[in-house]
Amino acid sequence: MTDTTDSLRLVRTERLDLHAVSLADLDALYAINSDPGTWRHLPQGRHTEPAKTQDWIERAAARWADGLSYWTARRRSDDAVVGVGGVQLTGRGHWNLYYRLDTAHWGHGYATELSAAALDAARLHTPELPVFAWIHPHNTGSRAVAARLGMIDHGLRLDPFYGDHLHVYADRPIEG
Repeated sequence: MTDTTDSLRLVRTERLDLHAVSLADLDALYAINSDPGTWRHLPQGRHTEPAKTQDWIERAAARWADGLSYWTARRRSDDAVVGVGGVQLTGRGHWNLYYRLDTAHWGHGYATELSAAALDAARLHTPELPVFAWIHPHNTGSRAVAARLGMIDHGLRLDPFYGDHLHVYADRPIEG
């Protein structure tokens, strides 16, 4: 493992500043997480009160102790929050890629840009661990992002968190 944690708390991409998620982002992230449009692929995940978003941010911020977690993504041109995402270490020996974008910013390539930075960060931090993205079959947008990133679709597998059959994309071949 490379000691890169501090340098990964702030990452700049071509169009985005990615800052380690914090409670300073509560209002913007609640607006994203409470929007039914952002949860159309998983309606039960929507945040219905700010306290849920606060708890989620606190847990995500604490996960930086693993070396990586989620960033708040701000557009560099005007500092607008476009979304949140990154990778978190699972107890199953891989990084889990995640992102959620404000629907006003869908279709501009931000999900791919954010996810590419997350893949790069995971590979820099612990190159021996794979990165997975668990994606619902009907979420064609996220499946397209994973494909653009060069991730391999390993087919439908039982997701241990939700208990649904989801496509497992990985940044490398996996066994089983």
